[in-house]
Amino acid sequence: MIYDIIQDRSQEVNLGSACFALGVSRSGYVKWLKREPESDIMGLRDELQTIAVEFPRYGYRRMAMELKRRGFAVNRKRVLRIMREDNLLCVKRLFKPVTTDSNHSLAIHPNLAKGLEVTGLNQLWVADITYIRLLAEFVYLAVVIDVFSRKCVGWELDHRIDGRLAKRALEMALSERGGDLSGLIHHSDRGVQYASGDYVNMLRENCIRVSMSAKWNPYDNAFAESFMKTLKYEEVYLCEYDSFREAYANIGRFIEDVYNKKRLHSSIGYLSPDEFEKKVILKQRSA
Repeated sequence: MIYDIIQDRSQEVNLGSACFALGVSRSGYVKWLKREPESDIMGLRDELQTIAVEFPRYGYRRMAMELKRRGFAVNRKRVLRIMREDNLLCVKRLFKPVTTDSNHSLAIHPNLAKGLEVTGLNQLWVADITYIRLLAEFVYLAVVIDVFSRKCVGWELDHRIDGRLAKRALEMALSERGGDLSGLIHHSDRGVQYASGDYVNMLRENCIRVSMSAKWNPYDNAFAESFMKTLKYEEVYLCEYDSFREAYANIGRFIEDVYNKKRLHSSIGYLSPDEFEKKVILKQRSA
């Protein structure tokens, strides 16, 4: 209403003086002038709803292309924003690849994590593997999480789900943490990647104890499952990765720059993992 008054008197008074007198910013008024007519916005939203009903699995990129085909001048960022606001981003639940193969003859290790009270860093790591859907294929993500701080200390993304995938995530975790890790428990499912001799030997070489979930009990590795859910709902499901390179860059950015550095966790006092770890280390040094 104030902007309407300024516009009505724009020929009579100085713009800067009018904005100052009425307590609004000049930049805000200029932005208001350039706003899109409400009828155009509603038309775009209606068309988005129509396409979403016809193609419920469309992500924002395909949606943007379809809108352009129908005569709307839009870009991907704008379409993504509107789809978020209108809750039109689809959660893809079609074919689900199997990421755990526990049908093997390798040694199975007892569950050392059950009932464990974690009181510090590098006491309990959990590891897991999930799939990521690209436009034309699936790729696989392996992660290692420090339970105490919720920090993802190691990760790797690859086309293949094999022992090398899990090993590279572990190698990153070992490089990230360094130092004496004796007494640390590494917990995972019973998958062949984690039961392999190479993987178990790498743990033992660093004096890390091996722990595995009970059979057919995915909730036994709840901390890793929680991380995967956060990653998918806050990054993967909001994007359509055209290529492995794009997926690797975006997932890496989310893990390292968003999840570890910025995302607040209620379980650690509404701090990010990095902030929480710095606080813990500072407290230890001053003790």
